[in-house]
Amino acid sequence: MEPVASDMPRAGDTALGQHGLRSREKLARIPVKIVPAGEGAALPKPPWLRARPMMSTTVADVAAVLREHRLHSVCEEAMCPNIGECFAQRTATFMIMGGLCTRRCPFCDVAHGRPAPLDEDEPAHLASAVAALGLRHVVITSVDRDDLRDGGAAHFARCVARVRERVPGIGVEVLTPDFRGRIERALDALSAAWPDVFNHNIETVPSLYRAARPGADYRGSLQLLARAKAASGAGGALVTKSGLMVGLGETDAQLLETMRDLREHDVEVLTIGQYLAPSRFHLPVRRYVHPDEFAALREAGLAMGFREVVAGPLVRSSYHAAQTVEAARGVA
Repeated sequence: MEPVASDMPRAGDTALGQHGLRSREKLARIPVKIVPAGEGAALPKPPWLRARPMMSTTVADVAAVLREHRLHSVCEEAMCPNIGECFAQRTATFMIMGGLCTRRCPFCDVAHGRPAPLDEDEPAHLASAVAALGLRHVVITSVDRDDLRDGGAAHFARCVARVRERVPGIGVEVLTPDFRGRIERALDALSAAWPDVFNHNIETVPSLYRAARPGADYRGSLQLLARAKAASGAGGALVTKSGLMVGLGETDAQLLETMRDLREHDVEVLTIGQYLAPSRFHLPVRRYVHPDEFAALREAGLAMGFREVVAGPLVRSSYHAAQTVEAARGVA
């Protein structure tokens, strides 16, 4: 299947008052150059890669709520293949701090550029949208904001606090950047309002970091996850979570080693999904992983001690987020 395209404006589009670089222009200056795939050069997509159609009345209603409150969803920005299913269930992953990212990761389609100053009203707008949608579990993520002293951690905390104030009892999950070189400052800021779930995606195996995550550090991401768990206290109630893409050129042995690294750093929940190139200018798909292989990875993860592993071709970080954390906590 092709990455999902939407008729609705995305955060890098002029319709939302911002300008950002995408695709070829965005990736022109990354350290590992990508040779665009020629016509017919891409791997043929297997039959198990099928997502539900995106557009429906409910999807349009959710998108309207996002636009009304001037919010972004990573569902739209990253062209998630599950957008139709999740929007139809009236769930969304909100992307705070604007729609322009300070990094140029070549697997991602979020626009790159110079972000605008933080919107101090965004936590209130977010809380209003969550209430309007009647959510029981909300996922809050963001673009990378390397321009901010704390990487935006204090803004995350303000959003978490405002959502809980507006919707008491709601489950709150954050999917954060790596806060490059600012872990202590970021965790201090987050301590003002710890979420229920702290998610940071490791994304891929260490040998592919230079190609896939320029500017990121594998060990730094592991340290962030472990230190968030330790810093949160509260009897270990904070659930730590991470995600992996497959199909970028990693080996099975490298995947298993990365999973072991995550467990050694107190990560409890793992998502594993198939990488899909947003365009021919992004990193190419090197292999499509069969659903049986995803099932084997899930079993391997559970044997390592993960409390829950969600693995499948269309699995993404926030896929069935509420059900996943409930399973991890043993909630029926």
